[in-house]
Amino acid sequence: MSLHVTFWGTRGSSPTPGHRTRIFGGNTSCVSVESGDQVFICDAGTGMRDLGMRLIRDKRLPFEGHLFISHSHWDHIQGFPFFSPVYIPGNTLHVYDPAEREKRVYDLLSGQMQGDYFPVDFSSLNAHILPDRLEEAGRSIGGVHVSAMMLNHPGGSYAYRFDTGEQIVVYATDNEIDTELDTSADPSLPRAIPERFVNFARGADLLIADAQYTEEEYPSKSGWGHSRVFTAVDFAIEAGCKQLALFHHDPMHSDADVQQIEVAARARVARRGSNLVVFAAREGLELRYR
Repeated sequence: MSLHVTFWGTRGSSPTPGHRTRIFGGNTSCVSVESGDQVFICDAGTGMRDLGMRLIRDKRLPFEGHLFISHSHWDHIQGFPFFSPVYIPGNTLHVYDPAEREKRVYDLLSGQMQGDYFPVDFSSLNAHILPDRLEEAGRSIGGVHVSAMMLNHPGGSYAYRFDTGEQIVVYATDNEIDTELDTSADPSLPRAIPERFVNFARGADLLIADAQYTEEEYPSKSGWGHSRVFTAVDFAIEAGCKQLALFHHDPMHSDADVQQIEVAARARVARRGSNLVVFAAREGLELRYR
């Protein structure tokens, strides 16, 4: 089996279209992970619209997909009403909630399509939208074992691990690891990443991790639910990941800013003597793991 990853939206907090974000993109969080005929969708930010257009263009119909939402903050669900496949009869979308989640994502997605917010009601969608549960031990879907872990974020957020038994992709955004670290420590020293994060991402071919803030930005953003870039790097190194995608780019960061962050992250990898491959996630980037 293989895993095919596509980044449809890499931006955090707010869509940022324009000339300053042409390289890395301005759409908010959405990543697809495909294995055979299975399409796993991580988050429903504005990038989800382009994913839907690609599925229709490639005639992937009837479509059956599996949607995993990290959390319901607006930048992670605002693309759902513009996902064209849910308007087409015969299509099916399973919407999963980790067992610990109290509010169903299905209800939150339908709530944002009420008349006060959107002209088309959720009940008008022609596809089958099926609420489902992701048990604590995870579950196998089309030969891929999917599991979830709670992250550090206001209101809660979840990471997802996709494991074929040969390839592993972990999606872990909106996660403030730094709340569990001594942020007054020498920033050049390796960080003691909590074991639960390390174990969840251990051995991943690709870790997609929240890396919204630089060292300089973080003190004024502490408690907002996002990690420092160097913390994401140390997270990937400690977990023995092969590749790290820096994700959830700050809306204030231009392409030039993200490129500088990418250079700094690679320098940290070199200083630590690691073989980790690190890059800033870019809208439209496709990766295959066999």
